Amino acid sequence: MSTRAQAPSKPTQHRVLIVDDEESMRLFLARILARSLKLEVTLAGTCEQALRLAGNYAYDAILLDLLMPGVGGFEVLKEIRLNSANRVTPVIIVSVIAEQSMRERCMAAGANAYIVKPPERNALLAMVKAQIAGRTRPVSRGQ
Repeated sequence: MSTRAQAPSKPTQHRVLIVDDEESMRLFLARILARSLKLEVTLAGTCEQALRLAGNYAYDAILLDLLMPGVGGFEVLKEIRLNSANRVTPVIIVSVIAEQSMRERCMAAGANAYIVKPPERNALLAMVKAQIAGRTRPVSRGQ
């Protein structure tokens, strides 16, 4: 039996879900994360779409807007924490709401981080890197 050295396997690509009803913000965030961190990005423009995706696919991080039509981002956060493939996935709130009370409310509901829109590029990258550090690609129900 011969032993052959194997090339290291290709590093897994981290997968991030971006949830925002504003297309321009979704694309802005996606461009920064895909280009700078080489992340695989999935976009959701509605709360319903976000819940469907979060219920079926596991992500390494979720960026979530609060002010969205429908049930709203805060309810999406609570639902993700209660019943989804992403119960322990880091959720980063990306919102125009800058009040400390909203930050605290989101953190109490299960958010891992909070950044105010429009996020400064380097601050966003550092926050996402910190949240996905050491995570391996999760297993999805839908794949």
